[in-house]
Amino acid sequence: MVSAPRFQQFVETFTKLVEQSADEEAILATGRHLLADLVSNDDWLPDEFAQPHPQYYQQYLLHADPQDKYSVVSFVWGPGQKTPIHNHTVWALIGMMRGSERAELFAKPNPNEPMRLLGEEVLSPGDVDMVSPRLGDIHRVSNVFDDRVSISIHVYGGNIGRISRHVFDIETGSTKTFISGYSNDPNKPAA
Repeated sequence: MVSAPRFQQFVETFTKLVEQSADEEAILATGRHLLADLVSNDDWLPDEFAQPHPQYYQQYLLHADPQDKYSVVSFVWGPGQKTPIHNHTVWALIGMMRGSERAELFAKPNPNEPMRLLGEEVLSPGDVDMVSPRLGDIHRVSNVFDDRVSISIHVYGGNIGRISRHVFDIETGSTKTFISGYSNDPNKPAA
């Protein structure tokens, strides 16, 4: 999908990492450095995977491991765009490449109670964040800017576009199941 040598080197190195270890903590610790190096260079992402949509953030699949051990995705945030509160069910690394994004972390809700905000983090270019069910993986992400595009590169512990996950209602904590698919996949399932 992405043929740039810098990206191909990242994929080769990350593939070796997940083949050598199934330990989430080790993958996140080493993978964080690999992703930081990748996003610190803004010369490899093709324009076709950096296009915003006027209404919705875009999730472009850049690489999917053939055994679904991990996937790499570019998130393209138009001005002011944000996700609903959602989970992942797998580990993830989020590397900021262009612009800035805000991640609001939420606690797992008690039945029929509002979601509780645990804190927020703002990512700038070169920053890498981590989420997982073990660390906490319920969050809402938004573009910090109302006047420009932001782009982050995400690495997930599975093929995230095919994984059944949940969005959460902020007032009640109730969940709705969804499968995100990818913006560059014509067979994208409905959310």
